[in-house]
Amino acid sequence: MSGAAFAPRAASENILSIQSWVTYGHVGNASAMFPLQRLGAEVWAVNTVQFSNHTGYGAWRGQVFEGALVRDCVAGMAERGVLGRCDAVLSGYVGGADIGDAILNAVDQVRAANPAALYCCDPVIGDDGRGVYVRPGIAEFFRDRALRLADIATPNRFELEWLTGHSIATLDDARAALTALQAMGPRCVLLTSFESRPGHIGMVAAEGGAFWHLETPLLPLSVNGAGDAICALFLLHRMRTGSAAAALSAAASSVYGLLARTAEAGSREILMVAAQQEFVTPSRRFEAVPV
Repeated sequence: MSGAAFAPRAASENILSIQSWVTYGHVGNASAMFPLQRLGAEVWAVNTVQFSNHTGYGAWRGQVFEGALVRDCVAGMAERGVLGRCDAVLSGYVGGADIGDAILNAVDQVRAANPAALYCCDPVIGDDGRGVYVRPGIAEFFRDRALRLADIATPNRFELEWLTGHSIATLDDARAALTALQAMGPRCVLLTSFESRPGHIGMVAAEGGAFWHLETPLLPLSVNGAGDAICALFLLHRMRTGSAAAALSAAASSVYGLLARTAEAGSREILMVAAQQEFVTPSRRFEAVPV
């Protein structure tokens, strides 16, 4: 079934995205920026690393930047007088405490200039099969500091379990864990991966006491960066529609199309450019349903 078009708007949203960058492939800002731009949003990117490729290859070159660089970039934007036009801050992987501090400082500055601005925090901590893979103290930074300031959070199942202490095996478990995370700060939460039945990947969104569930077929591929894209798309569609359910449907439909094209090609990297029409008109539409 052909999906509805998610057309760019005349008035662009301005999103400050503070994430990693890779020259080859698509993770961090290299995954989040293009889908947002393809849908008509302006992305003010601040990169926290510059690597040749993502670390999933086992070897890479490049540099990790210091928090001072992030602060300098945000200070320069403040001097231009543009922070009042920033509609949202988006953050993902945090490599060190100084970067985390700089991100929260950016959120404070943006909100001082525009109290209506949103903060979307992807609390990158770990994953099933790998456990916690961030540096010591980063998981606690998300739990104790970042999520308290966030309006939107987008954990995977492992991260939601770690943050809340709730084991997630059923939809009832997911609702309980999402409610617990909302009590920590973010009013809107997207659980980005939840295998509710074999052969499918589920996602659950929560906001305002309501919950919505969506499933897509499990595809035969292992790639990096899809999570960064879905978090960015969920943020943008939530901003445009005001609905967590609509944002879930739109983001999941686009990323499923992206991953389906990638699986068909047998690519090690997601086909962000070749499959870009999926961001505007997904090949298949998935609807979020109340649960």
